[in-house]
Amino acid sequence: MARFAPKLITCLREGYGATRFFKDLMSGATVGIIALPLAMAFGIASLPESVVQELQAISALGGSRVQIGGPTGAFIVIVYRISAEHGYAGLATATGMAGLILIVMGLAGFGRLIKFIPYPVTTGFTTGIAVVIATTQIKDLFGLRPTDAVGNPVPLPPDFIPKVELLAGAWNTYSLPTVIVGLVCVVALFIMRKFVPRVPGAIIVATLAAAVVYFFGIQTETIATRFGDIPRSLPFVNTRGFSVNMALDLIPEATTIAILCAIESLLSAVVADGMTGYRHRSDTELVAQGVANVAVSFLWGLPATGAIARTAANIRSGATSPVSGMVHALTLLVILVVAAPLAKQIPLAALSAILVVVAWNMAELDHFRSILKSPKSDVVVLLTTFGLTVLTDLTIAVMVGIVLASFLFMRRMSDLTGVANLGLGENGAGERAPDTPQLPPRCEAYEVYGPLFFGTADRVKDTLAGIEKPPLVFILRMRHVLCIDASGLYTIEELHRKCKRGGTTLVLSGVHSQPAMAMSKAGLDEVVGLENMCGSIDEAVKRARAIVDAAG
Repeated sequence: MARFAPKLITCLREGYGATRFFKDLMSGATVGIIALPLAMAFGIASLPESVVQELQAISALGGSRVQIGGPTGAFIVIVYRISAEHGYAGLATATGMAGLILIVMGLAGFGRLIKFIPYPVTTGFTTGIAVVIATTQIKDLFGLRPTDAVGNPVPLPPDFIPKVELLAGAWNTYSLPTVIVGLVCVVALFIMRKFVPRVPGAIIVATLAAAVVYFFGIQTETIATRFGDIPRSLPFVNTRGFSVNMALDLIPEATTIAILCAIESLLSAVVADGMTGYRHRSDTELVAQGVANVAVSFLWGLPATGAIARTAANIRSGATSPVSGMVHALTLLVILVVAAPLAKQIPLAALSAILVVVAWNMAELDHFRSILKSPKSDVVVLLTTFGLTVLTDLTIAVMVGIVLASFLFMRRMSDLTGVANLGLGENGAGERAPDTPQLPPRCEAYEVYGPLFFGTADRVKDTLAGIEKPPLVFILRMRHVLCIDASGLYTIEELHRKCKRGGTTLVLSGVHSQPAMAMSKAGLDEVVGLENMCGSIDEAVKRARAIVDAAG
């Protein structure tokens, strides 16, 4: 049951002192400031929703030490479609149902499947996300104002290529004051990280930038000029519009939200593990994400998951425990209730500078370059995942990367599996292996090397086809077959049928525990005959001699 234990309890049991609390306080406050415009960009409900998600579930109950939760761009398409077809009540219903699905997934142990994602996939995904984050910040970092043919402002498109084309076309619209503010903030962040890494650079930079812009009257866009007033009240519980019929109609959409949430939150936790050296509890994280989404559905909030950019910013700011996530929520609450007039003076260029530096640190280019020196198959997986993350969608990128890595893994396993002639028989050629007894006449002995699964079964199946004259006894040595699947079992059964049609007795040697149990469950041991399943090659040869002697 340890995998269902929240990391908050683990961290508190380790000995949580003033030093760690100060680090969590600074990192949580930093991410709270960064999350403010991001939450508002997703809608008016996102800001109070982020408070509820963090305080009630994602940090308090989650399985990661440093995960930051909230609405993310991965949900934009599905959220828009549900809202257009079913209204906000439908969105709240789908969000709550997705939360329940996530809880079931966590309790059923689906979270542990994340460990099967290969390292090139996570690296390509992480570097790709870093590129996406940096690209989305260029507009505010340089104060670009893209417009259409008649001069109307144009929002950044979600796709990478159109976004880059739009930014490139609007390059001459840059704002010199904004460029100066943004670049000074970037340089200041790098300098502070190198020389005073313990100082919360993001908070200092954002605060000083706001003060300088305000007192000197620098003309650059701020939170206030972009989003207007910050909402200063928490929403009330709302159960209007929920219905059983609507819930039944929204099962596919709720399932999609749950899958997106599971993939993005667990990948965010994996990225966090790589940056911190700790290990998250996947199943606990899924349960926490589920509880959070159920809670915010009653507030008509947006679906939430682990936010990679904010999680990376949390780590780079010095977070040590889930307390930082709870401080992040409290920071949003304080801004919401008390400090809204001050926070809205923060220039967007300063926040973009913080996220650009986070993206640079998150990219981990050293790891990316090291995989480029790996086998070609790993390079293909890395570049495919990276390219799809940047050009399409992170869910598609991860799924394609996993499928591609799986095919390459199966190919490697297939290359490691072979079938070889063990001795000098009437129909075979080659020298007898030193540990193989002399075979009696009219017998053949072959050995299988490696796992016997669907990718390698054909090699064993074709073994008898290469023998000109069917032998009286065919020994298949399986001491190196540590695992077998349904295709392997079918291959053994088909090999037995071929032997039987040709008057050959199939004898198996050195069957390991997993293949033996699989054969027993399938009834294959009775088909082959228990007397023909020998523990060693010596016993198999002795059995072959007995068959030859009996045949005369």
